[in-house]
Amino acid sequence: MSKLTATATCTAHGAVVEQTGESVPQPLLVQRVAWLAGLARDLTADLVAERWTADDLDTLASGVGLDGRALPAKGWMAVRRLGWGLPPAPGVHVCDRVLRCAQEQAARTLRLALHRRTLVTAITTTWPADARKRTAAEWEALRKMLPDGVSAAEIRNRTRQIRACLDEHGVLPADLTDLEEPPNVAVQIVLAAADKQLVTLERTGEGSARLRVKLPLVASPACGRDWAWHVLPITLPPTVPAEAKLCSPTLRVGKGRVRVDLPFQTPIGFTPATGHVVACAFDWGVNTLLTGATGRLADGRVISDGRPLTYDASGVSAKLHRLRAEREHLAAKHEHVQRLLAGLAPADPRSANLRAAGEALGVEHERVCARIRRLNKALAWSAARWAVDQAIAAGATVIYLEDLATLEARGRRGRANARLSGQVRGQVVEAIRHLAAKSTIAVVTVPARGTSKYCPRCGDGRSVLRHCRAPDRLAEPGWAWACCPVCGLSCDRDWAAAERILARGLLGQQATRTHRTTGTRTIGTVVEGNVARARRRRKPSRAARRARHTRTDLHPRPAARDRSKDRPTPKRPARTSSTRSLMTSSRVPDRRTVPAPFPAGSGQRPAGHAPQPGRRPPSRTGHVRNSHHRTGFHHAHATPVLALAEHRHGLSQATPARIA
Repeated sequence: MSKLTATATCTAHGAVVEQTGESVPQPLLVQRVAWLAGLARDLTADLVAERWTADDLDTLASGVGLDGRALPAKGWMAVRRLGWGLPPAPGVHVCDRVLRCAQEQAARTLRLALHRRTLVTAITTTWPADARKRTAAEWEALRKMLPDGVSAAEIRNRTRQIRACLDEHGVLPADLTDLEEPPNVAVQIVLAAADKQLVTLERTGEGSARLRVKLPLVASPACGRDWAWHVLPITLPPTVPAEAKLCSPTLRVGKGRVRVDLPFQTPIGFTPATGHVVACAFDWGVNTLLTGATGRLADGRVISDGRPLTYDASGVSAKLHRLRAEREHLAAKHEHVQRLLAGLAPADPRSANLRAAGEALGVEHERVCARIRRLNKALAWSAARWAVDQAIAAGATVIYLEDLATLEARGRRGRANARLSGQVRGQVVEAIRHLAAKSTIAVVTVPARGTSKYCPRCGDGRSVLRHCRAPDRLAEPGWAWACCPVCGLSCDRDWAAAERILARGLLGQQATRTHRTTGTRTIGTVVEGNVARARRRRKPSRAARRARHTRTDLHPRPAARDRSKDRPTPKRPARTSSTRSLMTSSRVPDRRTVPAPFPAGSGQRPAGHAPQPGRRPPSRTGHVRNSHHRTGFHHAHATPVLALAEHRHGLSQATPARIA
């Protein structure tokens, strides 16, 4: 058994002073929490600014304290072992546990800067002759100096940052401290570094907890009497299970309320890295957000069930594209107003109007950014919930994804990937890992290069697919459809790539590596193999069984008709209002299946909610009229989740004669 750590954001609407029993309303509680977070933020910012030097970063990166011992994992202990510390402002009384919290946040900020410093050092050391296009040798030299897991997007962004500094100053930056100013510090207090002298937390029920924390009574406390214990009742969201262990939270103020970021740990089962037989693979599609395939490893062969899985978020993607365009437009207008203000004197009567316009533009820009973040998060969790539901319904023990660190697209796919980058593919991967861990399903990434290039049926790394516009327009070059000139395979491009990812994962699972720190699993070795498609057996109909027993023809040939013209052709009756109402439509009704049943004891779903009992059915037949129930989105369309016995065991019952 292992533990899965997640964070739930709760809201404290009020508190009670423990000593006097005084009730603290929400506005006063927000003020006191803001005072505490402000004290911690000032201490953290001063410590980060003082230690933002190359020598201090070298000392922290060495991992050795002043006494020669290794630095501990806890940030506040490492800062104290290095002898770093700043006293509070004169006349302000702050207990040692608040200093601990400030030092912990400062250590986390500086340790995050060490990763950026490693990237900057590697890029400046191997600076290419042409920064816009590296050669193969330059890429190889750069990759050797970079740590594992660095994506091409990180390299590109840091290269642009360094190139901008080079164009401005004429020389490459010697260190990260020359490239960036000290990072900003969030106004919050990390109570994970404190003990019971500052905070205590206990669970009072399945959906409630009691937070006891010491808060200042004034903005600048001068002595211990200016601090008092406050009891904050907290309502836990349904995503926190009853068996979860609650950890010390982080307090902050957001939108006029006290936000409690509460970490919790849930016991989960162990997922092996190898030995998988049934798997699901998903490709970051061009036509859709996610395109998947389900397959099985049998006698060294990969057999797919021949059913594509698609999650189409084109509607949400278009909405995000419009929001990003609006955000850029507001940012450009805000910058224009700031330039106009810079050219006016403070006494100019036009300054007041421009200042008010700039503030309004800034508020609107922040609202659009918040809307984009919310939509990105909701889309990521909806897609992840759908992918994990498909794996559970298929009985898969592993999910294979393309490694984002090796995903670098060009041409039409590059433009599509640039649009989908706003949907935060990293959030989708993290959400899939989180939800899959709850269901004891492993998540492994495979190399992305070449997955859409070779044929999954006969390619084996050699047969190159021809991409075209549509199956009936094979002669026209395009990007949506794939056709193999060798075996004649004709299918969706993303589906072919998903089957290629499935083969690379199942055949190369012996090369799976687990990261020692993060626990993420990756396959770095490319093992190619062909994928066969199995056809599931169909149960014979009643007419077929009757014909087999009676030895009669199931579809007898009708008797020949006398087609000689010996009478006039009769007229068809004219349609009237009475006859038209009795006519039935030849259109086949749209029948959709319901989603997979809600797993008991796994908390509330972030998307794709199960049908609520007691609600009126959407139709008399019990079928849902639209696909909103499957994804939780009104602009996303996805393949329904089929938790059927034939789908789960159909691959194992397939015979060689039925494998295409």
